[in-house]
Amino acid sequence: MKIIGIAGFSGSGKTTLIEKVIPLLVTGGLRVSLVKHAHHEFDVDQPGKDSWRHRHAGCAEVLITSSRRWALMHELRGAAEPSLQEQLKHLAPCDIVIVEGFKHAEMPKIEVHRKLAGAPLLFPEDPDIVAIATDEHLATELPQIALDDAEGVARFLVRHLGLDRARLGVVR
Repeated sequence: MKIIGIAGFSGSGKTTLIEKVIPLLVTGGLRVSLVKHAHHEFDVDQPGKDSWRHRHAGCAEVLITSSRRWALMHELRGAAEPSLQEQLKHLAPCDIVIVEGFKHAEMPKIEVHRKLAGAPLLFPEDPDIVAIATDEHLATELPQIALDDAEGVARFLVRHLGLDRARLGVVR
């Protein structure tokens, strides 16, 4: 399982870029998983639904399952947030894990930078940045890929992570 981070500040276009890259990798025969870090309290459950009621009644974990998907919700109940490495242990085997968020974790990362977002760049201070997807030319030796070039990002990921490119017709 290879891991790549997609890092940048809010409004830079991380989610949009990832949403365009994933189908290219999947069409190329790769099994892709994603870890998304939320910086605030979030809820994947709907108030009033059975699973929500059971979780709020005190369950430490609630697993919802159907013939189409399953989801496991784990309540920390005051415990420390698990590290990225601890969370990765919960994933089924796959070819690549894309990590959105965890911008300060040690892993190879593509920085997503949008000029109009006005956010600072990560690469000058983060040695784990291996490329930048951006809408402007930056003064760096790092590879730069156009922010709207999902195929270019997919090709870079495959090459950088040493994935089997023979299976990947669209991202060679």
